[in-house]
Amino acid sequence: MGYLYEHHGQPLLSMRKFAYRMWQHFLVALLLIAASLLIGMVGYHLLAHFTWIDAFLNAAMLLGGMGPVGDIQTSAGKVFAGVYALYAGLVVIVSTAVLLTPVLHRVMHRLHLEGRGSHTQ
Repeated sequence: MGYLYEHHGQPLLSMRKFAYRMWQHFLVALLLIAASLLIGMVGYHLLAHFTWIDAFLNAAMLLGGMGPVGDIQTSAGKVFAGVYALYAGLVVIVSTAVLLTPVLHRVMHRLHLEGRGSHTQ
């Protein structure tokens, strides 16, 4: 059975392979954020009748954790803004987890290997 990460009995990845793993995770997080930004822009443009630049600003501010900018006049736009705000908060959490997972796995793997070595002496 294939594992996404090395098994606890396997040695740590080389720094080169670890850097490649981090790059892959960075690309996944970037893709998630870019897709989320696009969803937000389309929603604000179509449902709140914002210009494309204002739609970008609102979506980017929510994804950045800053909050919306500008007044929304339509009911559909307000519902979208509320749902998108909840979604944006989850995107921040998920993208942070995607970026931190390889680092935390490496730390735990290293501690496991060191702990296993100290028990055998």
